[in-house]
Amino acid sequence: MADRLRIAVLGAGPGGYPAAFLAAERGMDVTLIDTRPEPGGICLYEGCIPSKALLHAAAVITEAREAEAIGLTFGAPALDLDRLRAWKDGVVRGLTGGLGQIARARKVRYVQGRGRFIDTHTLRVAHDGELTEVQFDAAIVATGSSASIPPPLRLDSPRVWDAAAALALPEVPATLLVVGGGYIGLEMATVYAALGSRVTVVEATGGLLPGADRDLVEVLAKRVATTVERIHLHMTVQALAETDDGGIRATLAGSSGTEEARFDRVLIATGRRPNSADLGLDATRVSLTPRGFVEVDVQRRTAEPSIYAVGDVAGEPMLAHKATHEARVAVEAIAGEPSVWEPSAIPAVIYTDPEVAWCGLTEAEAQAHGLDIEVARFPWSASGRAATAADRNGLTKWIAQAGSGRLLGAGIVGRGAGELIGEATLAVEMGARLEDIRLTVHAHPSRSETLMEAAEAFFGTSPHYLGRRR
Repeated sequence: MADRLRIAVLGAGPGGYPAAFLAAERGMDVTLIDTRPEPGGICLYEGCIPSKALLHAAAVITEAREAEAIGLTFGAPALDLDRLRAWKDGVVRGLTGGLGQIARARKVRYVQGRGRFIDTHTLRVAHDGELTEVQFDAAIVATGSSASIPPPLRLDSPRVWDAAAALALPEVPATLLVVGGGYIGLEMATVYAALGSRVTVVEATGGLLPGADRDLVEVLAKRVATTVERIHLHMTVQALAETDDGGIRATLAGSSGTEEARFDRVLIATGRRPNSADLGLDATRVSLTPRGFVEVDVQRRTAEPSIYAVGDVAGEPMLAHKATHEARVAVEAIAGEPSVWEPSAIPAVIYTDPEVAWCGLTEAEAQAHGLDIEVARFPWSASGRAATAADRNGLTKWIAQAGSGRLLGAGIVGRGAGELIGEATLAVEMGARLEDIRLTVHAHPSRSETLMEAAEAFFGTSPHYLGRRR
């Protein structure tokens, strides 16, 4: 027992608790530190899980409303906000409580509080005026990220929300301004528009979801335009101020000048920043990038040999599943195994209506790298399963290396895209070719079939779509 490695994990989110559990399974003496009473982190408490619970409610409302087109008419939904909030909170409690039970079963010591490094082998944890020192042989920093709010929009008012406040579901405002057309802003716009808010989205760039594949975004943008009241592109919010009638006055600036508009509530969804400040890292040799990310090598080791970092705090992409897989690499590296972080594809999913998902290189990224590529597409308007589900506005596409057909990336937009992207990610990671996908038998009729159909369309052999090889 005295020879067991002592591992301290700072942060119990989707990077921290998997690292702690795996280290415990490897026989290490593990201490997991977090400010919350149970493991879970931002993802479970204020991110991935509560947002998907509310998006499920939004999808139920939307599907019931749209069922009229196929001859099914339901009455207007009666929203019981307290019950919806309680259900969402119950989902969170169940999952975080389950993680707490797993931690105890694996004999992980859980210390609640805010931890700071005081030297390269000691963390000091503060909670309710008490201090606890944790000695370690190796530490893993997994402190995640927080909402990044531009200084002009930092108004100390309950009428201005960040993502966590919006997910708390305090009310359904009559009008809601969403600042930022990225994934957080659009997911929350989807939820509140379905619940009855008149939503306005403001995005500083020329399109929604900057950085995502434009073919996919085009499908989503058309849909969003029918569910929200207004979308402003190439526009910024310069200032916010409370009004006497309980709202917020926003100063909007665009190509035609500035204007003012009143909203009941405002959601700031302009990005996230790594939680690397005030961790005591200055007492170590750990270095940060200009954006505040902890610099790590392929084994997630920092410049301080005893300290590793995973998840949002260790760099883009800020995704829960990326953090979980980095955690495995870090623990294996601590154990002396030749494990490195080198994925070919990390899936990303935007849980809007419709969902947008992609992995590997997008078409624009491949072109920017000067790669010679070929693109295979299959519109869901030609999918039998999409037709039977009244969901024909989707698209599946592959990005392949010219000549060899080796898959470099994939993109899907449509309901259920987040489930379909798993097969595409495996194909890219395994170095599969378009020919492999074409020759893989898929169930008919199914949305997963569109992956095969896109490959068939590329070769001009799809029975359902007149695609032609490019």
